[in-house]
Amino acid sequence: DNELQKYIKNITSQLRQWLMDGKISRLVLAVTGVESEETLERWVFNVTQEQQENSDPNNGKGRKTDKEIRAEIGAIIRQICASVTFLPLLQEECTFDLLVFTDSDTAVPSTWEESDPKYITNAVDVKLRSFTTSIHKVETCVTYRDSEYMDDV
Repeated sequence: DNELQKYIKNITSQLRQWLMDGKISRLVLAVTGVESEETLERWVFNVTQEQQENSDPNNGKGRKTDKEIRAEIGAIIRQICASVTFLPLLQEECTFDLLVFTDSDTAVPSTWEESDPKYITNAVDVKLRSFTTSIHKVETCVTYRDSEYMDDV
């Protein structure tokens, strides 16, 4: 889908700049039911700046090799794929929103819009692996509605 590719390219370009400037504290991928308009899953990626002594400020790269970073990211991707064993089956057509939490002084493009945080009531949180690039540390978590609560609705 060309519109989706354009959307993702626009987002990743802006995210790259904000990450390098240290402006992002959290990314959230919120999966929402089209019909119910309820947030069904919330994938959270908390981003923190690593200490400067771990990185080379001249080239924007940390001391970890690309191979080490890719291995850590690969482990998270495998864990995300394995999450189908515990996440409830999505029973309706879904859409997603990407929420970007930035510093309050960050200039946001006019084409972007404000959003609520898409919290889930009666939720279960599952902490996933984290990884570091020596410049950023990323901690991951998925939140979903408690299936016991869903049975009562």
